[in-house]
Amino acid sequence: MHPIHTVPSQHNRCTDSTKGIHVPVSVSIKPNLYKDSVALMRIGQLVLAQEGVKRVTLLMGTPANKAIMAASGLLDAAFEAARPGDVMVSIDADSDALVATAQADVDAQLEGSQKKDDGGGEGFKLPLRSIGMASTRSDAVLAQISVPGPYAAGEAMKALRKGMHVFLFSDNVPLEQERALKEVAARKGLLVMGPDCGTAIIRGTPLGFANVVRDGAIGLVGASGTGLQEVSSQIDTLGQGIRHAIGTGGRDVYAEIGGATMRQAIDLLAADAATRVIGIVSKPPAPEVAARIFEQLEAVGKPAVVLFLGAEAPARKLPPHIVVATTLFDAAAGAVALLEGKTYAPSRQSDESVRVSQSEADSLAPTQRAVRGLYSGGTFASEAQILWNRLGLGVQDGHEAVDLGDDEYTVGRPHPMIDPSARLEHIEREAADPTTAVIVLDVVLGYAGHEDPAGALAPAIAAAKASCAKAGRHLSVITFVCGTERDPQRLSVQQARLREAGALVLPSSTAAARMAGEIGLRAAARAKKPTLEAVK
Repeated sequence: MHPIHTVPSQHNRCTDSTKGIHVPVSVSIKPNLYKDSVALMRIGQLVLAQEGVKRVTLLMGTPANKAIMAASGLLDAAFEAARPGDVMVSIDADSDALVATAQADVDAQLEGSQKKDDGGGEGFKLPLRSIGMASTRSDAVLAQISVPGPYAAGEAMKALRKGMHVFLFSDNVPLEQERALKEVAARKGLLVMGPDCGTAIIRGTPLGFANVVRDGAIGLVGASGTGLQEVSSQIDTLGQGIRHAIGTGGRDVYAEIGGATMRQAIDLLAADAATRVIGIVSKPPAPEVAARIFEQLEAVGKPAVVLFLGAEAPARKLPPHIVVATTLFDAAAGAVALLEGKTYAPSRQSDESVRVSQSEADSLAPTQRAVRGLYSGGTFASEAQILWNRLGLGVQDGHEAVDLGDDEYTVGRPHPMIDPSARLEHIEREAADPTTAVIVLDVVLGYAGHEDPAGALAPAIAAAKASCAKAGRHLSVITFVCGTERDPQRLSVQQARLREAGALVLPSSTAAARMAGEIGLRAAARAKKPTLEAVK
C-alpha cells in the first residue's frame, strides 16, 4: 500500500469572534487522494465527536470548494496550492495536543479507508481506479461516479462509451458538459442520472441516499433527491411499492438541458410492462420543458401523477389519466390512487390536526408568532415555504424555512443528514428567541444517513422545550420522519424517540408544514386581536 503523503501542517491560533478566544488550528493537504463527499463527511463526523474538537473540514481542492471556503472565511493561504485531486484538511480544537490527536485520526481514517480485504484472507484487492478497470473486472451495466466536478464529465463519458448507464453524484459540472453527456446518452439509449443526483432506486438497488422500500408497480422520475425519498417512502407507507425511482439531477429541467433524462426515463417506464403508474417529482421546470413533459405523458397513456412543486397549474385541461399534485404527500397518494383504481382527492388537514393546532396556538405567549423550519432537505424547505406563503405567512414576518444542507451551512462540517450538530445549534438559538412559536424538523432515514438521527436530536428538543417553559413560554416542536420500517433506523423507532422528547410527530412533510402553518396563522390572528388591557 502507498502511504498517504501529507503537506506539512501549519499550526496557528485564530480568533473565535463569537467568544473572543484563540483556537488552535491545523491546515494540511493530502495530495492525490480523491474521496467522495460522503466519505469525507463521515470521517469529519468521527473526528468531530472527540471532546474539545470544534471544527473539522475535509474538502477536495476544487475551485468551487475553495470559493465556498473563502466565502465562509475558512480558506487558509496554504490551500491555494491544493489541486482538485487533493484533500484539504482544516482542524480547530481547544489545544495543540487535541489538534495533533485529531490530525492523526484524520490521517488514519484516510489511510485506513484505502484498505479493503478481498474476503479470502489472502491480501487486499486493488481498488478500482478507472472505468476501464471496472469494465474488465465485472459485467456492470451502471457506473456510479463521484469525483471532483472538473473530472466528472470525462469519467461519465468513458462509462457511456463502455455502454454503461451513469449515476453522477458529482456536482459543479458545467451545464454545457451536462448537455453533451445527455446527448451522447440519448443516442446510445443510456441514462445519465445527474450531475448532482443524490438518490435513485433501480429495481430495488439503492444509489446515493435512498430508502428501503417495497417492490411494486410505481415508477418515479425525480429532479429532487429528498423529494424522491419522501414520495417513495410515503408510497411504501400507503401499502404500495416502487419499480424504479430514477433521479435526473436538478438542472435536467432547465431550458438548456430540456428535460433530457426525465423524458428518457418516462419512455423507459412507459415501455416497462411492470410499471403501471408513472410519478414525476420536481421543482418548477422551464415552461417549455413542462409543456413537453405533459405532452409526452398524454401520448404515453399510462396513468401518471405530476408534481412540479410551486409551479402554476397547467392552463389547458389534461386527460383524466394525468393527475397534477401540489404537495409531496399528494404526489404519493395520487400515484397510489391511480394504481388502485380509486378517485384521487387532494389531502386536507384532519380534524384532529386542526384541534391540536388550536391547542398549541392557545398555549403560546403573546410574543410568539414566528414559524421556523430547520430542514436537512432542500425540497422539504421549499414545500414548507410554499404552503406557508399560501397561508399568508411570509419571511417578512419572521416565518422561514431554511435548508441546513445547503453549502453555506455545511462548510467545515458534514451534511445534517449525517451529523446533526449544526441543527442542534440552530434549535438552541431559535428556542432562545422569544418570537419563535414553532420549530419544524425533518428526520431522514435510509442509506448513508445517521444511524440514529432522532436519538441525536431528542436531547436538544427536550432541552429547548424545557428552557422555553422556564422562561414562561410554550414551544411547539413539529417533526416528521422520511423513511420506512425497512430502513436500518426503523421508522417507528425514530418516531417514538421524537415523541418521548416532547415533539409532535406528523406522518409526512406536508402534514408537518401544514400544522406549523396553522399554528403560525392562529398565533398571528391572536396577536392582532385587541386584549382587555389594550382596550383600557
